[in-house]
Amino acid sequence: MPAARIRFWPLSIALVIALAGCSDSQTDHGPEAAKAPEAPEYPVTWRFALEEIEGSVQHAYAEALKERIEERSEGKIEVDIFPYGSLGTSAQLTELVKNGSVSLAFASPGHLANTIPEVGLFTLHYVLPDDAEVTRQLLASPELLNLFEQPYADQNMKLLGFVPEGWMAWTANKALRTPDDFNGQRIRTMTSDMAEEAFRAYGAEPSQIPYSQVYSDLQLRKIDGQSNPVFAIEEMDFYEVQSTMTLARPAQFVASVVSNLDWYNALPENQQQWLDNGLNDVAQIAWETQEELNQTRLEKMLEEGHLKVVRLTDAEREAFRQASMPVRDLYLERAGESGQRIFERLQQLIEELDANKPE
Repeated sequence: MPAARIRFWPLSIALVIALAGCSDSQTDHGPEAAKAPEAPEYPVTWRFALEEIEGSVQHAYAEALKERIEERSEGKIEVDIFPYGSLGTSAQLTELVKNGSVSLAFASPGHLANTIPEVGLFTLHYVLPDDAEVTRQLLASPELLNLFEQPYADQNMKLLGFVPEGWMAWTANKALRTPDDFNGQRIRTMTSDMAEEAFRAYGAEPSQIPYSQVYSDLQLRKIDGQSNPVFAIEEMDFYEVQSTMTLARPAQFVASVVSNLDWYNALPENQQQWLDNGLNDVAQIAWETQEELNQTRLEKMLEEGHLKVVRLTDAEREAFRQASMPVRDLYLERAGESGQRIFERLQQLIEELDANKPE
């Protein structure tokens, strides 16, 4: 199976260079950028870069969005989708959207928190609610998007939505039932310092590694474990080189959909409407897709018998929650007043949604 790992870097470099060469007009912040654009010559192509491979939650989301935008625009807009590996790492994709080389991209907090400290909130453990419907409503809340709008704008990105992709699970070559089980374990994290801190609190030795490198590093025993949603563990074959998956439900994997801020603001009104309506259409589809993929791929791994699955009890999860509390203080320190305001309002929204849910 190692031959099946992603090995697209030469192509990635060529494409990044080619796309960056097309981006000058979209990164112009001078007076000319403020002028109303001339009527576009259709069809117009929008490039959409993903942090995941074909068959993933993000790929299903992008295909659904492509279908709706192309249908609403009657073919005037064409959406080209670039799965993970075709343009570079997650951090490189974010740079491409910031400089206007791609129109749309997924940008997950697991790497984005180094430049937008506020989104490190989504790497904290045991903050989001256990209730699935409350979580769905929370992440779809316009108020939550508004809270994060300015931090993204400061990085020349327009935040278009949050996409939950399911509970993070831990894999290793042993069960991880207590924080002590993490002692000395070399755990792969996404490439932000806050993502590392979540596991350092348990005594682990976290290591920031690009997604495409995880399989080989697990296989070669350069790392002892990793954390991802269940569907990703299956589609990237991590379960082939790990013996045990622990379902601790510490955090949801939350991705954000972004565009270049100047690009979005310069869109003609009809194109902006096509995009906004398409995003609204696919929000529910994304939620249903992640539920289905996480469940069916868990069943597939269990049927193949390669992996032992451990589900933590409420008491075991509480021990991890207690151990994770100091990381919240680190988050508040690094995210400043803006992060504290967002964190406090998030807690209030959770309480409000929980109180109003049907009996």
